[in-house]
Amino acid sequence: MSRKTTYKKLEEYGIIGNLETCALIGKDGSVDWCCFPHLESPSVFAAILDVERGGHFIIQPSENFISKQFYIEKTNVLQTAFETESGSVTLVDFMPVTTKRKNGFLVQYFEKIKNLVDKPGIHHNERSIIRKIICTKGSVELKIEFKPRFNYARAIPKFVVLQNGVIARWQNHTLFLQSPIPLTILDGKAKGNFNLKEGEHIWFVLRYGSTTIKSAKECEELLQKTLDYWLGWVHSCEPSKCVFEGPWHDIVVRSGLVLKLLTHPETGAIAAAPTTSIPEEIGGSRNWDYRFSWVRDASFTVQALYNLGHVKEAKDYLKWFIDICRHKSPSKIQVMYGLHGELSLEEEELEHLSGYQNSYPVRIGNAAVKQKQLDIYGELINAIYETTRYGEDISSRDWDSIKEIVDYVCEIWNTKDAGIWEVRGEPQHFTYSKLMCWVALDRGIKIARLKRFDANLSKWVKNKEDIRYTILERGFNKKLNSFVQSLDGDKLDASCLLIPIVGFLSFNDPRVQGTVDAVVKYLMNEKGLVYRYDGEDGLTGKEGTFTLCSFWLVDTLTLSGRIKEAEEIFLNVLKYVSPLGLLAEEIDANLDRQLGNFPQAFSHIGLINSALYLGKAKGKEQMGPSPIGIANE
Repeated sequence: MSRKTTYKKLEEYGIIGNLETCALIGKDGSVDWCCFPHLESPSVFAAILDVERGGHFIIQPSENFISKQFYIEKTNVLQTAFETESGSVTLVDFMPVTTKRKNGFLVQYFEKIKNLVDKPGIHHNERSIIRKIICTKGSVELKIEFKPRFNYARAIPKFVVLQNGVIARWQNHTLFLQSPIPLTILDGKAKGNFNLKEGEHIWFVLRYGSTTIKSAKECEELLQKTLDYWLGWVHSCEPSKCVFEGPWHDIVVRSGLVLKLLTHPETGAIAAAPTTSIPEEIGGSRNWDYRFSWVRDASFTVQALYNLGHVKEAKDYLKWFIDICRHKSPSKIQVMYGLHGELSLEEEELEHLSGYQNSYPVRIGNAAVKQKQLDIYGELINAIYETTRYGEDISSRDWDSIKEIVDYVCEIWNTKDAGIWEVRGEPQHFTYSKLMCWVALDRGIKIARLKRFDANLSKWVKNKEDIRYTILERGFNKKLNSFVQSLDGDKLDASCLLIPIVGFLSFNDPRVQGTVDAVVKYLMNEKGLVYRYDGEDGLTGKEGTFTLCSFWLVDTLTLSGRIKEAEEIFLNVLKYVSPLGLLAEEIDANLDRQLGNFPQAFSHIGLINSALYLGKAKGKEQMGPSPIGIANE
């Protein structure tokens, strides 16, 4: 292949990161997405959203080549191997991980923090992308093309050529590309050519906010430190005893590494994805910014992290949610937050960008932050309840906040909302929202009784019973023999698969099994991929199958004792994992390709938990307490 002005499939990208931000690098050696200094900062490379205008940083052979990507085992250090007629080269890409949590530093959540670049007292990463190119056979002519575009490609930088590289500057933002070869500026980009012979290698260092030179020795040391960091952090086990043993073990480990890349080192918040506006349908408008931390699925995230052995990350994530409860009154709790705790995530359309494969509009920010979504209260209280199972205590101060939320749920559970899927149509009485309000009350009651905390238990119990009656009477459609998306409705929704997992009904309840069978019959396709729901959602266009929903089906089947079916579906879904072990939000069943923001945290969380449930069903022991669903039985 050679460089083309076309878009790559998501499966042709790898991800690297430094725990503050990430970069997507194609198998053609092009950095097509990167934001500095933070994951949610404006992009400096955005070719993935506009191949002409977005900006990129390419290192690749000048002649035609074939290539493949792979990670150095159990790390986030990426390698791209190029084969040409004249020889072979390997490109090694990484972002140094050097951040350490400072003693006594506490992030002030919920302040409107716009820029933490120069905040006193914060120790930042080595903000750089380091690229080593090694010739392993023959002789190869290569080219480099450095085309940064600041502020989501709204700004073309001014270039300054130096003896040892080139500086790209816009306002107070600086990118310094340290280059061992001379570069020339032409048409708003820096270009160069060079030749490597077998055994030779050179380094290119791209630094944000610094023009300090790195020697080859320093680059090698940073590479080794980065490898040591990831190898010291990654899940380790005795394979025969690991709960994740099976053909999916390595993909589970990779999923943990992805989650770490998306975890903010100071707050513990986990971004849903490192990208924005990768479409759910090619040419469609369902394009959203996922570079924020959602409240939902907190307890399943903790379960996934804990069972991979990442206890610190699991506890930090829980503390993030406890802090949300502590600092905000229930009516002010948002469905998502910025990774530093930002409240304002105003949605904006970038009209100058064409979008991935001309899928317009490109959006930054997310208007769903203003939606009313009742399920978040159940997620919060359930996550806090899980802290007691993972050995954490709940202080009286925390209990005051929890009690306030549960009291608030008593007042609002019977109102309409936008639901888990953040529909942009009219609010409805969504069954899943009612279910999670029931969870908030159920877990609140359990915490109060367990810890002997003061609470209006009679009120809570009554509301819990009222919700249960409402769901059973109005959320179950007898004609479909299934729970449905909204009260008195007739549309199926995969979120109803969670009804037994959260402990509302047992897995052997005929209404639960009826729901599972309905999902299999009407929402699952012949490839074992599950759609979120049927019916209208207030948006134009279509979407692919939703990866997390496929994993929910695996979980419910496994916990229902239908293990053969569960494993078959799980293995079918894993066929769509990228060669590097990465998953997007959705899978287009017709085109057999991934779609949506990439890689997606919830998809990887679902994968880990499905492997956990299957491992438990086969007699393996997990690290932590019994998984959700088993613990509730």
